[in-house]
Amino acid sequence: MINTTQVNLQEEYAKTEISKILQLLDEELVGLTPVKTRIREIAALLLIDKLRRNLGITAGSPGLHMSFTGSPGTGKTTVGLKMADILFQLGYIQKGHLLTVTRDDLVGQYIGHTAPKTKEVLKKAMGGVLFIDEAYYLYKPDNERDYGSEAIEILLQVMENQRDELVVILAGYKEPMDKFYESNPGLSSRIANHIDFPDYSVDELLKIAKMMLEDQQYQLTYDAEIALTEYIKRRKEKPLFANARSVKNALDRARMRQANRIFESRGKVLTKRELVNIEAADILQSTIFN
Repeated sequence: MINTTQVNLQEEYAKTEISKILQLLDEELVGLTPVKTRIREIAALLLIDKLRRNLGITAGSPGLHMSFTGSPGTGKTTVGLKMADILFQLGYIQKGHLLTVTRDDLVGQYIGHTAPKTKEVLKKAMGGVLFIDEAYYLYKPDNERDYGSEAIEILLQVMENQRDELVVILAGYKEPMDKFYESNPGLSSRIANHIDFPDYSVDELLKIAKMMLEDQQYQLTYDAEIALTEYIKRRKEKPLFANARSVKNALDRARMRQANRIFESRGKVLTKRELVNIEAADILQSTIFN
C-alpha cells in the first residue's frame, strides 16, 4: 500500500537555518560559484534524506566526509564552518563545532606518542567536524621513522565506525592531495564529496579587498584602487601567493603606511576623510613595484 502522507518541503526547510547559512555563504564569499553549487546540492540531499527517514522511506546514510582542494586563501575553512552549521541544523552532528588541526596536532615525535595525540583530537572533535589542513603531510613514505601512518590508521577506523558522530574534512593543495589519496586508497574510498576551490580572479580579489576595508571603515581612493589592482596582478605571479590571505596582508601593510604617513604630518589638523582613505602611495610603496 502506497503511503500518501504529505510533507510541506518549504515548512521543513524553514525549520532549519539552512537558508540563512547559504545566504551568509553568498555574502561572505566572493565568487566560488562551483563550490557554492556543490554545498547547495549537499544541503538539498541531506534535507531530502531527513524527510525520507521521517516518512519511513529507506534512506541510505549519506557519505558526509569531504575533501576540499585548492590554494590557500580560497575560503576552504570558511566553507567548512558553514558546512558544520548545515550538518548541525539538519541533525547529522550533535554539536556543530569545527576543530581545525594540522599534522603537528595528530602525529607524535616518538613511538607511542601518536595514538594518544590523535585520539585526544578525535575526542575533542566528536559531535562536530574535524578539519585537517594540509592533510598530505600526514603521509611521509620516504621517512621510515615517521608516525603519520599510525594517525591515518586511527583516523580511518573512526571515519568508518563512528561516521554518525564525526565528519572529517581533509584539505590542501590539489596536486599533493591527489597523490595523498593515491597512496592511501582507504581514505579516498571513505570520502564522498570532493570539492575543488578555484583561485580568485583579479576582479574578485579587488572586491574582497574592498569588503575587508569596508569592515574596518577604510576606503580606497580612485588612484589607490588602480594601484591595488596592479599590485594584485603582480602578486599573483609571485611565489607563495595565497589569494584572499595575501590581499589581507597587503591591506594590513597599506594601513600601516597610511598611519605612518598621517603621523609624519602631525602638525596639521586631520579630517575624517584623511583617516579613512587609503591613498595610492600607501600601496605603491610595496616592494612588489621595485
